[in-house]
Amino acid sequence: MTMTQDKVMARRWAIVLAGGAIMGAALGVRHVQGLFLQPITLDQGWSREAFGFTLAMQNLIWGLAQPFTGMIADRFGSTKVLLPGLLLYAAGLWVTAEAASTGTFLFGNGLLVGIALSGTAFGAVYGALSRIFPAEHRSWALGVAGAIGGLGQFCMVPFAQGLIDNTGWITALIVLAVTMVLLAPMVALLRDDPRAADTSGADQQSMMAAIKEACRHRGFWLLNLGFLACGFQLAFIAGHMPAYLIDGGLGLEEASAALAIISLSNVAGTYLAGHLGGVMRRKYLLSGLHFVRAASMVVFVALPLTPISVYAFSFVMGFLWLGTVPLTNGLVSQIFGVRYITTLFGIVFFGHQLGSFFGVWLGGAVFDATGSYDPVWFGAVALGLIAAVVHLPIDDARIERPSAAGVPA
Repeated sequence: MTMTQDKVMARRWAIVLAGGAIMGAALGVRHVQGLFLQPITLDQGWSREAFGFTLAMQNLIWGLAQPFTGMIADRFGSTKVLLPGLLLYAAGLWVTAEAASTGTFLFGNGLLVGIALSGTAFGAVYGALSRIFPAEHRSWALGVAGAIGGLGQFCMVPFAQGLIDNTGWITALIVLAVTMVLLAPMVALLRDDPRAADTSGADQQSMMAAIKEACRHRGFWLLNLGFLACGFQLAFIAGHMPAYLIDGGLGLEEASAALAIISLSNVAGTYLAGHLGGVMRRKYLLSGLHFVRAASMVVFVALPLTPISVYAFSFVMGFLWLGTVPLTNGLVSQIFGVRYITTLFGIVFFGHQLGSFFGVWLGGAVFDATGSYDPVWFGAVALGLIAAVVHLPIDDARIERPSAAGVPA
């Protein structure tokens, strides 16, 4: 390998490491929100519904903002959303740490962090990497960045738990805010040029025409419904399983270990889902993934709550955790093409975040009303079975459109 080749390879690794670190921190802080539930609600005297509603709004605002941050990145470059996203994330965590009322808590952890996630999570990072790397290296870049991001989520669990145990939840949030600021210089490595996107003219469709076309496609709405079920399950588990385990007689150690196992097994599961999506029909993989998720929840709730059952369930759920993302993204691009993939996936992703809103909010509301999480577990199972069914009839054939030359593109 020549000196020039060494520099090129080092540059590639620096870029994917930067993308993975930013994504891992953004998703990792979101992933450990459940660890803050009990210390915050006990210290502040707030209900679990109030905490859950804030996380619900965070998810909903993330989903609402995602298409718009995607449009900004597509037009002006990804750094225009990544850098503000990190700084806004830090501001949101700082406001959360200083919140003395549920309204301020909602503003910081709900509104500010929700918008920040749309500019720092996989939508923004994957978009930047897709433009920076040519087609022959793109899959490698996305796969490695995703794996690094998953490892970042894994490391965030013991990091956050250690901060809470040793310094308290307020200082822990401030340290996480400073971490976001320290990652800001990495954004420079993810500088992309939207003008370098494919403008061959093979498809002269406008963005609005693409959105209208997608809205007329039944499969587009079925993907939204399936993603809604996914969001409901993941947000409920991430936000409430630590409290569920503690209520069941286990400790913070088991709760932290469960989140860590989910993060670690997610690395392998997401990579495998992306790989299988290239050799098998994605809609069948999505259907099977949702069925296995539902079955694992039934077994988990039916069995006695022990560390072994928790760790086994966490491994299975983690393996299936974000596998829906590359499969759903792949189905959208398979059907509608890649020209407006960021916008169209952003719309589908709103379905995911709408489900997240109800999952994390109803978790708190139902517990406060009944003293149990069981009704929400049953609802998550039912949604999983529905999602397993609705993916099957999706017409995953590529839509053919006339090109500028008058022949199908």
